[in-house]
Amino acid sequence: MTNFNIDVKKKNTYDAIVIGSGASGGWSAKELCDRGLKTLVLERGRKVEHIKDYSTASKAPWEFEYRGTVPLKLREGLQYGRFLREENMTFMMKEDEQPVVYEKPFRWYRGYHEGGKSLLWARQTQRWSDFDFEGPQRDGFAVDWPIRYKDMAPWYSHVERFAGISGNYDGLPELPDGEFLKAYGMSCIEEHFKESLGKNFPERKLVSARCAHLSDPQAIHTEQGRTQCQSQNMCNRGCIYGGYFSSNASTLPWAAKTGKMTMRPHSVVHSIIFDEKKNKATGVRVIDSQSHEMIEFYAKVIFVNASAINSTSILMNSSSDRFPNGLGNDSGVLGKYIAWHNYRGHASARFEGLKDKRTAGGRPTYAYVPRFRNLQKHDQEFFRGYATGVSGGRGEFSRQDGIGDQLRENLLSRELSDWNISAWMMGECVPIEQNHIRLHEELKDKYGIPQIVFSCDWTENDDKMVQDFMDQFKAMFEQAGYTQIQVSDSHSPPGADIHEMGGVRMGRDPKTSLLNEWNQLHACKNVFVTDGACMTSTGTQNPTLTYMAFSARAANRAADELTKKNL
Repeated sequence: MTNFNIDVKKKNTYDAIVIGSGASGGWSAKELCDRGLKTLVLERGRKVEHIKDYSTASKAPWEFEYRGTVPLKLREGLQYGRFLREENMTFMMKEDEQPVVYEKPFRWYRGYHEGGKSLLWARQTQRWSDFDFEGPQRDGFAVDWPIRYKDMAPWYSHVERFAGISGNYDGLPELPDGEFLKAYGMSCIEEHFKESLGKNFPERKLVSARCAHLSDPQAIHTEQGRTQCQSQNMCNRGCIYGGYFSSNASTLPWAAKTGKMTMRPHSVVHSIIFDEKKNKATGVRVIDSQSHEMIEFYAKVIFVNASAINSTSILMNSSSDRFPNGLGNDSGVLGKYIAWHNYRGHASARFEGLKDKRTAGGRPTYAYVPRFRNLQKHDQEFFRGYATGVSGGRGEFSRQDGIGDQLRENLLSRELSDWNISAWMMGECVPIEQNHIRLHEELKDKYGIPQIVFSCDWTENDDKMVQDFMDQFKAMFEQAGYTQIQVSDSHSPPGADIHEMGGVRMGRDPKTSLLNEWNQLHACKNVFVTDGACMTSTGTQNPTLTYMAFSARAANRAADELTKKNL
């Protein structure tokens, strides 16, 4: 007689399981499938097929009932904020999907659909340098990274060539060059600011920000079915051209073509199964979000790519006799040292020059000032530093005075305004133990999973960094001859710009960290964490490129170790 339990287990067994289908999960899946591993990708949300399921892509403003805004009646039940628009409503999470507890104000944005936040990201792709990897050791915070830039450089290149990154070769040690396609140019006002920095602040540079857009597609991108970016600046709707990198346009279809990938949407991961006799993880428990059935899947190796907070909470909920406080948590630091980026500082100004010039066309990126504080040594009243996004342009306006024919003529006669320029900081938050998440002892979500409790706040170091940003950009704008200069601190709560990091940090010592130099749990070698949860510190660069490089590197390591029968 057939043993149905054995049959089900065999049917649900893979070589590898990847939890999450966003930027890091997509790369984990691609590399594992390329290495011949039968791979299951678990996605919490719905399926989103590239091109077919981009329901608002390339729509004109007048094709939306509310011209892009979302009325209050349609906001009910949706997670929203400044990111909610009529054109991307289909990617917004329902508030009852995953309630959480905020002990202090925090904004946690999630992307529960195939491709995750890779469909919604800002597509900024600046490499880290050793100024970043050596930061904790030099400045005496967190723990030392177990890797350096030389370990990551070939994997940055590997990811950049496949994803398609546009940028210039700037020759800056604090912002290493990569494998670039043709860069997008800067506007006249940005070029003017660059010249002013060269004269008045020569140690500070303005460059074209590197971005994951196909300015000049190569054969590898054509093979993916992608084509040139059209600079429509409608990226958070999904791109029918595949002009920017997303899991849906790139890594997931590539993995699917191998015949090795199985995508399973509507799969809410409950926990990872740990076998105490084998002393390793053997699978993943999943709750089907439609049937609420608990299902178990099995694999030799597991990649946790559910995004920083969820990846951490999954390990926390994976308790056993061996790991009563969460999988791999011998050090006791699981869920601690949560950090993010500081976007609170803003600056703007106007310029009365360059009257004979204006911008034409669009571009998918902006200008960028790499970090210039505390680089060679710690010489400020605060630790670490900030990078800065810079964007400038020239708009049009209509006079609204007069009556009758004169008013009509004034309204129809468009005039060019002065040039404007704006800047926003991206500060490095120093991880501290008090900033943490944990699982609530009583409250659970609709799937029976303990709710996540956030206990995170700004520090005095963050406040000092914001003040320095405002002081420095006021001075830089003044030296450039700009007027109507305004600087401000938004005082937004932590997490407002979607760069949560930490919780399952890398490190050299198992007593103070959870992951080794290959993103493996020290205490459970066949579990890899390669998304934002693995970050020991935050740097100032947009982090997704680094997550993707970690994922590619770790997936190939896992494949090698499986071949050697070490996992």
